[in-house]
Amino acid sequence: MPPAPEPSLSKVPEVCLTFWIIKIAATTLGETGGDAVSMSLNLGYLVGTGIFAALFLVAVLAQIQARKFHPFLYWATITATTTVGTTLADFADRSLGIGYTGGSLILLTLLLGSLALWRRCLGTVAVASIHTPGAEMFYWVTIMFSQTLGTALGDWAADTGGLGYAGAALIFAGLLAVVVAGYFLTRISRTALFWTAFILTRPLGAVVGDFLDKPVASGGLALSRYTATAVLAGLILAGILAFPQRAAKTASH
Repeated sequence: MPPAPEPSLSKVPEVCLTFWIIKIAATTLGETGGDAVSMSLNLGYLVGTGIFAALFLVAVLAQIQARKFHPFLYWATITATTTVGTTLADFADRSLGIGYTGGSLILLTLLLGSLALWRRCLGTVAVASIHTPGAEMFYWVTIMFSQTLGTALGDWAADTGGLGYAGAALIFAGLLAVVVAGYFLTRISRTALFWTAFILTRPLGAVVGDFLDKPVASGGLALSRYTATAVLAGLILAGILAFPQRAAKTASH
């Protein structure tokens, strides 16, 4: 019997509790940061999308060209996907008049299509398989769609669904709790559970972000978008520094 392949390291972090805490903080920052640029600075959704899309492309190229896992680079790229996802979804839903329902359905289709194409081309969408530029590209495109979908889905739940920001946050938190229970109590595919949790953290962050900075009359706390964004950025940095992350392991091929 040939020896088992030795584990090699990926350029994405090991999935653990710290990963999910930072991910939720990053998705919340995406909402407050995106709104700060497009709304508080009055640049509009289209200009905001252009700014964040440029930052996203730079971050993704740096991430793909990196030779090893860099926590600050990885989370900067994740944060870039959340901010551009916020402004892009708002532009499509509001400026183009597609609406939250239509925007959510379109983005869900794009997300599922990205996962299906990724699986068809590379055979798996597991995080442990992300060790080639091709897999990384699929990974970041899929994340981009999931972050944009999350903004539209969060707005749909809070506004169209009539749940309000706090109510929508409780619903998405509850759905995440179901995923956690599935992880510990069932044999459901870990890959399916990962992507389900990854997708759900975005609308949770979106409605929490809106809850922080929307007017009191609209159900929010009316906090400064700049202050909320700065505090969330500080929490992300503190999480990275206080809980050093390891690169995910993957089998060499």
